[in-house]
Amino acid sequence: MANDDEMAYLFAIQNQQNQINFQPRPRTVNNNIINSFELTDSAFIKNYRLTKNLANTLIQELSPFLKSPKRSSDLDVSTKVLVALNFFATGSYQTPVGNSRFTSVSQSSVSRCIEEVTSALNTDNVFGKWVKFPSSLRELRKVRNEFYENTGIQGCIGCIDCTHVAIVPPIKDPLNAHSEYIYVNRKGYHSINVQLICDSKLRILNVNALFPGSTNDSYIWNNCDVLPILEQIYRNGQQGYFLLGDSGYALRPWLLTPINDPVTDVEQYYNKIQMTTRSAVERCNGVLKMRFRCLLKHRFLHYHPEKCTKIINACTVLHNMCIIHNVELPVEEGPTNIEMGIIQHSNHPNNGQHFGGNDLLLGRQTRSVVANYLYRNRRH
Repeated sequence: MANDDEMAYLFAIQNQQNQINFQPRPRTVNNNIINSFELTDSAFIKNYRLTKNLANTLIQELSPFLKSPKRSSDLDVSTKVLVALNFFATGSYQTPVGNSRFTSVSQSSVSRCIEEVTSALNTDNVFGKWVKFPSSLRELRKVRNEFYENTGIQGCIGCIDCTHVAIVPPIKDPLNAHSEYIYVNRKGYHSINVQLICDSKLRILNVNALFPGSTNDSYIWNNCDVLPILEQIYRNGQQGYFLLGDSGYALRPWLLTPINDPVTDVEQYYNKIQMTTRSAVERCNGVLKMRFRCLLKHRFLHYHPEKCTKIINACTVLHNMCIIHNVELPVEEGPTNIEMGIIQHSNHPNNGQHFGGNDLLLGRQTRSVVANYLYRNRRH
């Protein structure tokens, strides 16, 4: 029987022979890659949601914030943007995105593309350009006039609601103040509760994707940077500007809600117009999620909550680009019965309608004035 030294020697000889005979497998090159910009216009929109011209505009706009290729194997800026757009559009896992006939890149490369492009879309220069609440009375009047022309309701400058974007359960960390359970919403799944404020054209004026799924809608609104702006406008004497929200919000002069248990014709007509107009934010949410399907409930964002917030913001930017440039949804992906993540509120006394002192009284007065104006000028 060979001793230990002989065994070691034989192993060394065999290992050396294996190294001599080893032939590295050549790198596989996919010669069937399709140039995305050679697709038909409809096929391009289906895969990337933007038109070709708009995609080129986005590539140019994000270029300063993306790493330029330094080696021949590095991905160029255009590929990075298209890979990320395809992920936002389809919600597919990263490996299928990377193995598509348009890119054929590794899973790790897809991950880096999503990270880079998402961060670029969240920079102040980009996000602040495409998602912004009116910053002057002139801009507010423009939004208000558009609502009036479309709905007949005078004074509305936006519709507000919250929607849930499903995420995988965050990793439990005893040192993290944000425990896993606070992301479980009332429907029983983990989510980010996202506040949207939109105009009559479904353009998103403000998005807040910072709060976990268990957070109440009214709490998010009370911690939103738009609230003090509208309150200040009202207290400065400009009292013809308000949002429309559902019964989950507290009635205020700057946020009008439905009338609980309407009795008179005036009250019933107000509720009808209020709810019809407010449905804009529900349509906005539906268009946002059907266009960027990574936000749909059954897809789940497989990332840490902070990155999920950035992805939601990124999709908001892209949504507004599509709205402003009149990019249609792909025909086969119109409205469906898919759950859109909006949780309806009951008319419960604790929803804030019965608290608020003088502001609540002023809110009732404002709502009464609006209701009477609507009824007198109702469209037959």
